[in-house]
Amino acid sequence: MTITASPSHSTSPDPTAFPAHTVDSAPAAARPALRATGDRLGYLPSAVARMATSPQTLDGFLKLSGIFESTTLPQLDREVLILTIATRNDCHVCVAMHTAKLTAMGADPGLIEALRAQQPLTDSRLEALRAFTLEVLATAGAVTEPGLQAFLAQGYTGRNALEVVLGIGTYTLSTFANRLTGAPVDEQLMAFAPQ
Repeated sequence: MTITASPSHSTSPDPTAFPAHTVDSAPAAARPALRATGDRLGYLPSAVARMATSPQTLDGFLKLSGIFESTTLPQLDREVLILTIATRNDCHVCVAMHTAKLTAMGADPGLIEALRAQQPLTDSRLEALRAFTLEVLATAGAVTEPGLQAFLAQGYTGRNALEVVLGIGTYTLSTFANRLTGAPVDEQLMAFAPQ
């Protein structure tokens, strides 16, 4: 599947506006987060390095991401939601990163390919999550009653529905920031990058 930037997306932002910060060059308030991210991953992702231009944006994303990881949605479900948002928002960095994460988790390659191609999933529960996520996005939260009931019929709860909103907010922030800053896919993730 080929993911291409929409015509309004600038792939070459002014590099002085969004530099790829190092721990030393970043604003002081962003340095602890950059150091911790680099230590945890073994490298500093370019998306994080560029987001550090605004320490508050970086801090907000990292905190929200941690909170989303603590929800009652299972890890596979969270990754399905994230990759759904990443492909919808055309964020090549998030597509690569979360394809890599799903692959490391041992997720079904067919599931990953369907998510990357923005196609329905064969797993009815995960498809209900994907469809609900897309409806929440399309309606700005004004989901139809049938849309909500289809989600709940797969064993999800009202709590899960609100956790979907949290995931959407978290990964809308990162996908928009990555597109705005023109963050490239890191070498470590190149094998998972959209073609």
